[in-house]
Amino acid sequence: MTVAAPSPLPTGERDRKRGVQTDRHKTSFARRLRRRQTKAERKLWRYLRNRRLDGFKFRRQHVIPPFIGDFVCLERKLVVEVDGWHHETQREKDARRTAFLESQGYRVIRFWNSQVLRDTESVLRAIHAALMQVSPSPRPSPPRGEGEQPPALYTGPARDKKTK
Repeated sequence: MTVAAPSPLPTGERDRKRGVQTDRHKTSFARRLRRRQTKAERKLWRYLRNRRLDGFKFRRQHVIPPFIGDFVCLERKLVVEVDGWHHETQREKDARRTAFLESQGYRVIRFWNSQVLRDTESVLRAIHAALMQVSPSPRPSPPRGEGEQPPALYTGPARDKKTK
């Protein structure tokens, strides 16, 4: 059994070297964003939380270093962004962010706050359609062995974990 020697660097310096400091900052910032959602984010979250949209699990204000996605389905690598008026002035920044996320294998779809508030049903249909599209992985898995079946997708309504 090998035991690693302790790092000669102080804890804070060691963490900064590994990028942990940045992740901690992003995580605490994401927590603040969760507490201060816009009306549109709050409304959409009611439909996405607890696997309510066709059984898909979404995370709210999820850190994908160095960015934070409004709503992320890790299973399908889908990022849903709900943009306010300030995004009108930062299109280039949003485009760079989207390009980075896509380079990591994520798909990004964006909606304006007003769309979510006024036409929630069509926003949910668009999110569901994006979830149902299977995008090619940037790093595909090796082929399955003969006779193996792919796992079935659960498409029923979300169920409570409490059973009596």
